[in-house]
Amino acid sequence: MPLFALDESLYFPPVHLAEPDGLLAMGGDLSVERLLLAYRSGIFPWYSEPPILWWCPNPRFVLFPSEFKVKKSLKPLLNRNAFDFTINRAFEKVIEHCKTVPRPGQDGTWIRKEVVRAYTQLHQLGYAHSAEVWKDGQLVGGLYGVRLGKVFFGESMFSLVSNASKYAFTKYVQQLVAEDVQLIDCQVYTEYLESFGARMIDGQEFQALLKKWI
Repeated sequence: MPLFALDESLYFPPVHLAEPDGLLAMGGDLSVERLLLAYRSGIFPWYSEPPILWWCPNPRFVLFPSEFKVKKSLKPLLNRNAFDFTINRAFEKVIEHCKTVPRPGQDGTWIRKEVVRAYTQLHQLGYAHSAEVWKDGQLVGGLYGVRLGKVFFGESMFSLVSNASKYAFTKYVQQLVAEDVQLIDCQVYTEYLESFGARMIDGQEFQALLKKWI
């Protein structure tokens, strides 16, 4: 199938035209309007060097909050509140750490300066959110992603001390459950997220769930 080249027009090709690896298009920009259109369509940007690459994998790796598995090793930490947990208190610090600290289950990081700017703008407009964990007043772990309706699109997480990202993820999923979020998009497979209960679903099912919950 052809790889679509985007221009300044606000458009994405139909997601069923993506390559077998999920690559759908290249080019375009990281404007708020384009990013929101992408997420609503089940598309996300992921690239290490320009041009911007846009992806929509099929099958899709997701986590249903009702299927979330709390790790046994984490329960004692949760019971004694081993970390301080906050939401949207330090978005820019979280994304900067994600930029420099590799995400569990992946080699390196893809977050460039223009990505930081774009998602910070999404945060300022209320679409992108962060969760943070602190120890002795220091930020030691966290995650960020995009929330639309009852869907949270996870982007990246980081940990500076043992169990910090697991703690942040667990506490944030519990918060999303309380807010009636029905689906967490994990984008691509990692063993790390599979251990929390994430699993593959068919791309058409994923698209149907987006239409239902956004």
